[in-house]
Amino acid sequence: MSYILNIESSTTNCSISLALNGKVIAIKEKNDESYSHSTKLHSFIDEVLKESNVSSRELSAIAVSKGPGSYTGLRIGVAAAKGLCYALDLPLISVSTLLVLAKQIKVESGLIIPVMDARRDEVYSAIFDSSYNSIREVLAEIITKDSFQELISRNKLFFVGNGQEKCKRLIKNNSNLIFSSHETFPSSNEMAGLSFERFKNSKFEDIAYFEPDYLKNFIPG
Repeated sequence: MSYILNIESSTTNCSISLALNGKVIAIKEKNDESYSHSTKLHSFIDEVLKESNVSSRELSAIAVSKGPGSYTGLRIGVAAAKGLCYALDLPLISVSTLLVLAKQIKVESGLIIPVMDARRDEVYSAIFDSSYNSIREVLAEIITKDSFQELISRNKLFFVGNGQEKCKRLIKNNSNLIFSSHETFPSSNEMAGLSFERFKNSKFEDIAYFEPDYLKNFIPG
C-alpha cells in the first residue's frame, strides 16, 4: 500500500489530499483570496491524516504541485513538502500544476487548454491532447484576439481554469472554442493519480535543489 500526501497551493485554493494507491481517501481544501495557505496548510495536513487514521510514518511520499502559479503559494507549498520529506525521510514528487488543472475535464477528441490567471492580459497555459499528452510547453503568454488561431481551424479547444474568462473576452469568437461553465482552480484531488504514477516509476526530485516553476519574476500573491 502506498499512501501519498498531495499538496496543491499554486493559486488561492489551498488543497491537501491523502491518496492510497492513487485514489483519494481524504481531502481538505479552501479557496481564499487572502492566501491563508501559511495558516491553513499544516492544519489541513493534520486533518486529512487524522480523518484517514493514518500516521505520518505510514506515508510513502510527499507530492507537491510544481507550478506555474502564485509565487507565495508555490513557495509555501514547496517549503512544507520539503520539510516533511526531510523530517520523515520520504521522496519528493512534483506534478505540473497545469496538468493537474487539465485533468479536471475529459474529452473524447480535441485539445485541452488549462489557463491560469497571471495578471493583466496574461495567462499561464499549456496544451494537452485528449489523453493528456503534452502538445506544447508551459508558457506565460499575453492573450490577444489571435491567440491559438493556428489550432482553432483544426481542433476543438477546451479551456479550463481561472484564466478562461480572459480568453473568452479577448480571443476571436469561434465555434471551436469551448469554455467550462464555471471558474475552476487546481486541486489536490486530481494530483492523486498523477503522483502515484510518478511514484511507481521512481520519478523523484532532488529535495535539496528542487525549485518550483515560477515562469515569471516575483509577483506578490
